Parts: sequence; structure tokens; C-alpha cells
Amino acid sequence: MREESSTTMNVLDVLTAVLILSGSALALTAAIGVLRFPDTLSRMHAATKPQVLGLLLVLAGAAIRLRGHPDVGMLILTGMFTLITAPVIANRVGQLAYREQNIRDDLMTADELHDFGPDGEPGDSDSPRQ
Repeated sequence: MREESSTTMNVLDVLTAVLILSGSALALTAAIGVLRFPDTLSRMHAATKPQVLGLLLVLAGAAIRLRGHPDVGMLILTGMFTLITAPVIANRVGQLAYREQNIRDDLMTADELHDFGPDGEPGDSDSPRQ
């Protein structure tokens, strides 16, 4: 019986280590992408997608390691808050970069915001990208 419990603990420890190391690797690639990518939109992509997935993997690994501890609820809330706020922040940064013309036109395949004005409504566009 004791041997079976020890095996379960070893499997959970390995799973925890894999999740935390994978999440850390994704966070590292996101940081490298933020430094190396050429424009704001590419950097924004690197700062949101792999970074959020990396954080969620690290939080999942920590939750497995801390199972039964009251702090697991805080880890879940942290993950949910990140999932809710990251897309909103990325959207706002992308809009600001577009409005300030801080993007590379040669990297864009389509300009879907061209027909929208500064208030986000279609029609009389006062944006400088006409």
C-alpha cells in the first residue's frame, strides 16, 4: 500500500516538473520574442499568447504541487484573471499602435481598420491612414 502511494507521488512530482518547466520555457520564448520581433503587433503577439499559456502551465504545476492547500484557489483566480485581461490588453495595444502609425505596413496582409474612424465607428474616417 505504501509503495502504491509513493508511486503516485512520484508521478505527480514528474507531472508538476514538466508543467512548470514547459510554462517557463514558453515564458522565456515570449520574452525573447518581445525583444527580437520587429514591430509592435508582432511583439504584442509574443507578449500575449505564449506568455499566457506559459503562466497557465506554471500555475497548473503549482496547483498540483499544492493540492489541498488554500492557496490553490488563488492560483485559479490568477489564471482566470489572466485569461480575461490578456485579450483586452492586446486589443487596446494593437489599436493604439495602429492609430499612432507605429506598425510596419510591409508586414500587414490586410488593413481591416482602414474604413473605421478614430471612435471605432464606420464612416467618416479621420485616421491618417487613408
